[in-house]
Amino acid sequence: MSRKFVQRLVLPIVIMLMLAVPITACKQPFTPPPGETEATEYLGVKLTPISQQRNNAIKGTQYINKDTYVLTVDGLVNNPLKLTYADLLSLPQESRLVTLNCVEGWSFTAKWTGPTLASIFEQAGVQPDAKTVIFYSADDSAGFTSLDLQYILGNSTIIALKLNDITLPADRGFPFQVVAEGKFGYKWAKWVQRIELSSSEDFRGYWEKEGYNNNADINGPAFQ
Repeated sequence: MSRKFVQRLVLPIVIMLMLAVPITACKQPFTPPPGETEATEYLGVKLTPISQQRNNAIKGTQYINKDTYVLTVDGLVNNPLKLTYADLLSLPQESRLVTLNCVEGWSFTAKWTGPTLASIFEQAGVQPDAKTVIFYSADDSAGFTSLDLQYILGNSTIIALKLNDITLPADRGFPFQVVAEGKFGYKWAKWVQRIELSSSEDFRGYWEKEGYNNNADINGPAFQ
């Protein structure tokens, strides 16, 4: 029996076990920071309260200091950037009503607010060969996940600094979470410290290496 055959046989079983026993997906008690009020409705749609939203993390919650945080944007760009949290707040902010769908079968609907990635890429000056955007996070310095550049630009993808009008909580990915509309939750990168523009179309992130579909469309197959 070949090694490749064994891998093909075992992988679906491992994935089914992962789905049957989600290790880190959980709801967390939540109290808004002083002076902030959580939105309960947006565009006529009832929002899922933060306390009722499930959440995943591969190494538990990462805590990032707002005052020392720097987002690096590099790779195939003309002007590499070092952006502070204040820099991100100073960009034009947009709000979206988006449902996050987890591959485990749960979902929630929320109001997400933040700048578009396009506004950041405009400052950086993306080079013509760039095809893939790789997100490096505090819990996966090898690259947590990636998204196609044309998908990001075509959907005006935002990075959410706020969730239901609340400064993004630490367990949700402070300073921001990538709002990957139409993609499963493992594409919604959190605790992002670096964004790389790359020409490679072969990059696979943490969950994609485990067999999850790199395209991650919520209406498509969950696994490769």
